[in-house]
Amino acid sequence: MEENGFNVTPWDVTGKVDYDKLVEKFGTQKISEEIIDEMNSISKGNLHVMLRRRVFFSHRDLDLVLKDYREGKGFYLYTGRAPSLGMHIGHLIPFLFTKWLQDVFDVNVYIEVTDDEKFLRNQDYTLDQTQEWSYENILDIIAVGFNPEKTFIFKDTEYIRNMYPLAISVAKKLNFSEVKATFGFDNSTNIGILFYPAIQIVPTMFERRRCLIPAAIDQDPYWRLQR
Repeated sequence: MEENGFNVTPWDVTGKVDYDKLVEKFGTQKISEEIIDEMNSISKGNLHVMLRRRVFFSHRDLDLVLKDYREGKGFYLYTGRAPSLGMHIGHLIPFLFTKWLQDVFDVNVYIEVTDDEKFLRNQDYTLDQTQEWSYENILDIIAVGFNPEKTFIFKDTEYIRNMYPLAISVAKKLNFSEVKATFGFDNSTNIGILFYPAIQIVPTMFERRRCLIPAAIDQDPYWRLQR
């Protein structure tokens, strides 16, 4: 991405981002007026402000998710949080939107708290710190008001026992050159973060139906790699 004067990864954004070029580079699609109209209809005119104002502007296969919904196949939601010392309004954006989606479509939500990734990406952080932040952030996420009967919030370090069989199955299909090219890893990258993408991919396979992931576009490399 640097040839365009900016660079976007899940961990760093540098330069002035041209979102039209970013959509083209990542291979996503702009959210069309047809999709906006359909979601407005499904929500009975209560379209979320972040769709009206195009805060969420790009997608992968949202049209297919809506098709599955129309056909009664359903779908589920997956989003996440890399824990930090405190959450601000900007951190809440994907959760507010995800709650709206849950309310409108009456679907399950899985929220991954990536205390492992935060620890691996930052040499100055201890695992105790990232786990403590996770607990505090989870309280903030709960306060958003998700349906407790349809929401599962988990920390990677606690739930890894259940995820690991799928994670190694994913990892076996990925080679180093693919991961390096996707994320820009180099010889200084620790082997923990090299493996981490396999873990973040796992929740997309929690149910035998399509998974819709409300997230910032900087997270798209994970799903592009998965495909």
